[in-house]
Amino acid sequence: MSYASLAAVFLAAAVLTAAAAARAARPSRGWWCSTLTVALVLCVLTAVFDTVMIAGDLFRYGAGALLGVRVLLVPVEDFAWPLAAALLLPALWQLLGLLGTDAGGPSDEC
Repeated sequence: MSYASLAAVFLAAAVLTAAAAARAARPSRGWWCSTLTVALVLCVLTAVFDTVMIAGDLFRYGAGALLGVRVLLVPVEDFAWPLAAALLLPALWQLLGLLGTDAGGPSDEC
């Protein structure tokens, strides 16, 4: 299995969860702007710190399992993880918030 196919599985799950949250919770434009800002910041940090770690020879990738496209020294596949996190975590927060307000959710009564 290539790095790209593994990353695609997780990124697809994150996109589907974000789509479900967008449909169910109808988050505001500010929520989407915040999510985009977090994704951009995480991608910049990934580019910088992965480049430093790769340059320091802390880890290596199997060349046959990569697409070959790089940003600085970072394979493009590595950017799937911060994107998945930036989509998945806020989407889960939205969906779990809906569960708390649902009639079947936890109550304050004994």
